Amino acid sequence: MSSFWDALAGSFGLVIALDPDLMEIIGLSMRVTLTAVFLACLIGLPLGAAAGTFRFPGRTLLSVVLNALMGLPPVVVGLFVYLLLSASGPLGPLRLLYTPTAMIIAQMVIVTPIVAALTRQVVEDFNSEYAEQFASMGVGPLDRLMSLLWDGRYSLLTVALAGFGRAVAEVGAVIIVGGNINHVTRVMTTTIALETSKGNLQLAMALGIVLLTIAFVVNACVMGLRATAVRSAYA
Repeated sequence: MSSFWDALAGSFGLVIALDPDLMEIIGLSMRVTLTAVFLACLIGLPLGAAAGTFRFPGRTLLSVVLNALMGLPPVVVGLFVYLLLSASGPLGPLRLLYTPTAMIIAQMVIVTPIVAALTRQVVEDFNSEYAEQFASMGVGPLDRLMSLLWDGRYSLLTVALAGFGRAVAEVGAVIIVGGNINHVTRVMTTTIALETSKGNLQLAMALGIVLLTIAFVVNACVMGLRATAVRSAYA
């Protein structure tokens, strides 16, 4: 029992002292995750908004595919991206395997369907609510889409935060394509797995504390955005 408390005290000490190795791992994790979520939103928000606003052939199939891809197993995504970036793969000459870029690609593949599917649901709900108003005012397709995105901005920020929460906790795919190389591709989740297996509980628990703090902050932001959305709806 004493070793547990010693490890816990040591982990807090690392966090408070801003240990350089700890900060390096956290910095890389945030850089990879934020970049992946940004790119996922660039693809997923317009795709989901179009699927939720317009009627076109294959729309139902697209919605089913997006919902199904929300449950993509991370290790399968990691294997797919690994084969894509390996020396014998189509993108092998770019030499991206075992780099932060490969980890960004893997996280983006995981997060994009989540962002697109949740965006489709948000925009579709707003579209149904405002359908009669749009029809009576003769609003065009593009103006309708932009209006729905603006009215749903708080909910869409929640969608982005949900994607961030999913990406920052990812371990399976990033360890396959990143290789968990020290000072190169070692992020919080992969370091926790490695250091726990090595018995270095101080660093593992320190990173765990940081991840829990991030999860708490993300959830607090989601709740705050929802409360803001409700207030604006009744304003």
